[in-house]
Amino acid sequence: MSRRRFFVPLIRDGHAEIEGDDARHLTQVLRVEAGQLFEISDNRSVYLAEIESTRKSQVKFRVMEQLPDPPQETPVHLVAALFKFDRLEMMLEKATELGITSVHFVRAERSDKGLDKAAGKRIERWRRIVIEASQQSRRLRLPELQEPVKLREALRLQASHRLFLDEDRSGIPVLEALGEGDENIANSTQANRAAPEGSGFSGVESVALIVGPEGGWPDHERHAARDAGWTSVTLGDRILRAETAAITALAVVNAALRR
Repeated sequence: MSRRRFFVPLIRDGHAEIEGDDARHLTQVLRVEAGQLFEISDNRSVYLAEIESTRKSQVKFRVMEQLPDPPQETPVHLVAALFKFDRLEMMLEKATELGITSVHFVRAERSDKGLDKAAGKRIERWRRIVIEASQQSRRLRLPELQEPVKLREALRLQASHRLFLDEDRSGIPVLEALGEGDENIANSTQANRAAPEGSGFSGVESVALIVGPEGGWPDHERHAARDAGWTSVTLGDRILRAETAAITALAVVNAALRR
């Protein structure tokens, strides 16, 4: 059984500690005790560590050894228009579990204005969500969360494959946009067998995926994305909720990158 993994703010001289609400969760909910072994990450590397001492709001660790880093993954960035926070938070949690590298929030025309105004106050709660999801899914590093920006600024994000998830279903399938049309699957599989470990799907150095607000994209935002060089993609004939579309698209991208 895999050991639990926790994120610590800093490792200094072979020691680390967790304080406050995070420590109370360890001591009161998980009932951790001195002498137990866990994995800890300082958002750069992972270490095997032993608990030195526990208090109600403080847990101290002693580092025993640094563990090997996993193979490097292809960066995947999610650009998400603001929508209802309960659904957005569920998307954040699942996107973190799926290995997202960063999340960029967008003030789209159809984003609720109340959500826009409240987003700045929610960013710390969202960071808490991604920390918990990162620990649960045993990530090496936390995803970066960016403050909300207007769509035209978000469209400047660079990646080798920039995918604009469009509910009008006029785009191409996500796999095709990544270079995995039916005629390429056999060739891509053979090519990846010869590729270095951690190199990802051939030709895909990074991926950025934009998902729209509830109500979809107005034509001028759709055209702006296409003019900026983003590829319009579709997940099929069904109209999905924003959070469902994001999670589904990320799962498809993951499957392609790990082929």
